[in-house]
Amino acid sequence: MNRTLPDGLLAVSAAALAHGVTVGDIDPRALLAETVARFHEVHAGTGGLNAFLHLDVDGARNAATMVSARVLRDDPMPLAGVPVAVKDNIATLRLPTTCGSRILGDYVSPYEATAIARLREAGAIIFGKTNMDEFAMGSSTENSAFGPTKNPHDDARVPGGSSGGSAVAVAAGVVRIALGSETGGSVRQPAAFCGVVGIKPTYGRVSRHGLVAFASSLDHIGVFGRTVDDAALGLESIAGVDPLDATSIDRPVVGYRDGMSVESEQPLAGIVIGKPVEYFPDSLDRNIRTLCDRAANILQSLGAEIRDVSLPHTDLSIPVYYVVAPAEASSNLARFDGVRFGARKGEGSLREMYERTRSEGFGAEVIRRILLGTYVLSAGYYDAYYRRAQAVRELIAADFTTVFASGVHILLTPTTPTTAFPLGAVSDPYDMYLSDIFTATANLAGIPAMSLPIGRVNGLPVGGQLLAAHFDEARMLRVAYALERALGDEAHR
Repeated sequence: MNRTLPDGLLAVSAAALAHGVTVGDIDPRALLAETVARFHEVHAGTGGLNAFLHLDVDGARNAATMVSARVLRDDPMPLAGVPVAVKDNIATLRLPTTCGSRILGDYVSPYEATAIARLREAGAIIFGKTNMDEFAMGSSTENSAFGPTKNPHDDARVPGGSSGGSAVAVAAGVVRIALGSETGGSVRQPAAFCGVVGIKPTYGRVSRHGLVAFASSLDHIGVFGRTVDDAALGLESIAGVDPLDATSIDRPVVGYRDGMSVESEQPLAGIVIGKPVEYFPDSLDRNIRTLCDRAANILQSLGAEIRDVSLPHTDLSIPVYYVVAPAEASSNLARFDGVRFGARKGEGSLREMYERTRSEGFGAEVIRRILLGTYVLSAGYYDAYYRRAQAVRELIAADFTTVFASGVHILLTPTTPTTAFPLGAVSDPYDMYLSDIFTATANLAGIPAMSLPIGRVNGLPVGGQLLAAHFDEARMLRVAYALERALGDEAHR
């Protein structure tokens, strides 16, 4: 199988593709045909990557035809004709939304997520739905009821999770942009493992309407891109307040791409970048540390000031996350019972039907988290676990507030403590949870964060993480773009 990135139209940036379609230089149907061909090249057969669960080629062709008609009407479309892949927990009208679970089977939503509607309005072609850990619970995309997804850099390794299918769709060159979801790092971690860009915006920046809920106070819709520019364009297209989501924030959406390209020898002059000491422990892989140090030195050469900072409650993030997230999941997944949602099992009593539907429909990891969440919310344990976890969550968020108030604009950390691990190598759930140790804090605090490639270790990608204050995505993307340009081919060595 050809693991190298494709030539032709699929090698062109999303913005350039949209411009080519808009001025008539690119036929969106020809672009779609190349996308379909690339999909068959990397996905089909026994050696496939298993990145996609559902495809609607006829619907995509119809959408491409409609884009051509809109071009003739001079209808502005920032993503005109650009194929986009979507994680299978984001509701779509034509394609199933199964959340990688047997319990939903071939369920097709009667409505569409706001993010999907905005992609269509921007001229994007929804190409397919991608594989994921069941109900977004996992860090490797091995927990899907439809089989694991494989890393395109080494198909014996995981792509990360839970948005592994979307990360692979971009990394393997099928699409330039894909949507994923984040609860504790599920966009940034697979982006790091697969060598692409992944953005988690500020909580409330992108509507969650149509995202199947896992942990409502932690869930975000995020964006994957082949480059920083691709990801920024995708985020611009879906961001903004939504009356259908009470948690979305009414803040203007700035042109994220407008401020990225500063033509200067020191484009980051005046920006202060902090390196949290807690994210660089003695146990951190020395090769990952070296690549992060190289990135910091490059940022300094571009005019940024580098400071060591402290986020003292960082080590509490995993225990807090794995109390809060399962607690909210146990409540959100109660609806999947064979009555309201879910394929019904059992013909006996109501209790038997509930038991069979949920035990046969849910996988082991989902059951584990529902049980844990029910326990920490139960009488006698709520104060000891859930209430205390929420109090510590406030301390974690306050750490970031203090650092950003001190004059630091951006934080630089590793995205993950390791490179992609082999399929089946991590059997202990707690060891798997630790792969989110550098990413979960941003979800707990609700701040924007992203991962971009900063190099390789033994041929496997390494991601560098940037974090910013609430709604400061524009500055974060400016730093990421400058670092990406400066690294050039070094990001993939």
